[in-house]
Amino acid sequence: MMRNVVIVGLPPVQVLDVTGPLEVFSSAPGYEVSIATPTNDGALRTNRALTLGAAVPMASVAGPIDTLVVAGGPGAEAGPYDSDFITLLADMSSRSRRIASICTGAFLLAEARLLDGKKAVTHWSFCDRLAREYPAINVRPDPIYLKDGSTYTSAGITAGIDLSLALVEEDCGHNVALNIARTLVMFLVRPGGQAQYSHMLSRQAVTSQPLRELQVWMFEHLKDDLTVELMASRLGMSARQFTRVCFRETSLNPGQLVDRMRVEAAQQLIDSSSMGLKEVADACGFKTADAMRRTFLRILGVTAGDYAQRFKSTLTQ
Repeated sequence: MMRNVVIVGLPPVQVLDVTGPLEVFSSAPGYEVSIATPTNDGALRTNRALTLGAAVPMASVAGPIDTLVVAGGPGAEAGPYDSDFITLLADMSSRSRRIASICTGAFLLAEARLLDGKKAVTHWSFCDRLAREYPAINVRPDPIYLKDGSTYTSAGITAGIDLSLALVEEDCGHNVALNIARTLVMFLVRPGGQAQYSHMLSRQAVTSQPLRELQVWMFEHLKDDLTVELMASRLGMSARQFTRVCFRETSLNPGQLVDRMRVEAAQQLIDSSSMGLKEVADACGFKTADAMRRTFLRILGVTAGDYAQRFKSTLTQ
């Protein structure tokens, strides 16, 4: 039996919020995918001077829906929202086996009261606003996607592809989702608990040039005992002063920063090498593989072993 997937959004939508899930589900066997629009002109307007054609009016979508995907974009971020759209969205949701929002599409689900009492995530730069405007939602700012019952929410844009792959994996199994990921030349599947904001990337936003240089040095010396005193001495600071600067620039204390950098370095090795977990742990400065497992679980919400299974089916445990 074909599973019908309906992708809808409030124009203008973010292009990739629609085309990412569209490509994933259209590449999997057993899905019939359609794009729905609140207008009657057969088109869904995007934010990039591109209009997606062959869209069906939301009001004409009848009967049960397997998966309802709600895209984000400027239309979802603007508010106040058209009441007719929200009513149609709520009706479609009531007929859906599961519903999923991509990026700021979470605001549309929130406005339809479909996230009340649930855990949810959206793009990291909108999480505070979602929590402020819809206090009945338990907003989690870190994961790239979340499942709460039959409701799924995802973080920024490309996380919608990760979520779509995870939904295909739920329905069709790991091998089918893996083949699609290979076709799209991407990893399968970033765990939902993986942090959406990389501290490897965020070091570029640190305003202190000495601290940026320190982080580069830290990545080259992760096997060392990176004590607060050692790091502070590299900058010619006292431990107390360095702790203040570190928290001001990164929102992390020195120990948390070291743990995150080690985890991200371990992720890179798992992604790109054939090293076993014990070797990865040693290379990244974890005292034991079990210590790495606990740190992964605390930071990413999954163990190092679970992460490795997602990325390398042949990794030595």
